Amino acid sequence: MKRVLILVEGQTEETFVRTVLAPHLLAHNLALMPRLVVTRYNRAGGHDKGGINRYAPVKDDLRRLLGDTGAERVTTMLDYYGLPEDFPGLASRPAGDCYKRVEHVEQMFAEDIGHRRFLPYLALHEFEALLFTDLPRCSLFTPEAVATLQAARDAVNSPEEINEHRETAPSKRILAVMPEYRKRLHGPQAAQEIGLSQLRAACRHFNQWLSRLEALAT
Repeated sequence: MKRVLILVEGQTEETFVRTVLAPHLLAHNLALMPRLVVTRYNRAGGHDKGGINRYAPVKDDLRRLLGDTGAERVTTMLDYYGLPEDFPGLASRPAGDCYKRVEHVEQMFAEDIGHRRFLPYLALHEFEALLFTDLPRCSLFTPEAVATLQAARDAVNSPEEINEHRETAPSKRILAVMPEYRKRLHGPQAAQEIGLSQLRAACRHFNQWLSRLEALAT
């Protein structure tokens, strides 16, 4: 059994990894093990987890995880939306579609970490984009909410293209029509209801990353 360590941004992604991705990859003889970003250490000797305000804690955590020489790969599941300004490649993103832009940032991220066992993944534009894959299958959403959100989905080729503006990012759109939405609780549940195969079919950047993980089994 090969181990893959994955640095995740928050408890939503951690739950998604444990309940959706890990069982799938287990069938490929891969043990996917999530680790939350440690944002800072406190005076009591503990540490705070989740959320990214600066790049340095991400890099420090990845260095620690890469120190585990028994891990086949170290990867990430971080939101592209809301990355801190000092994140590698963010300031030099090229013009073009969101796929070219995120791939540029991932490449610069990989070069900055500089380790052959590191495989970066940034979710376009954030975890909630996955839920736009099949909104009617998400039991949380009312018919009225689905009708509003579906308009955003229908305007693009892929849920991953739903943008990163402050008021129109995927999670912001959901909260605007469903204020009771709780990311950690409802997000992974909705993703499970949609199903991994549907998510992969609709979200090519997500699918490419998962395919690269599956290939580690060979």
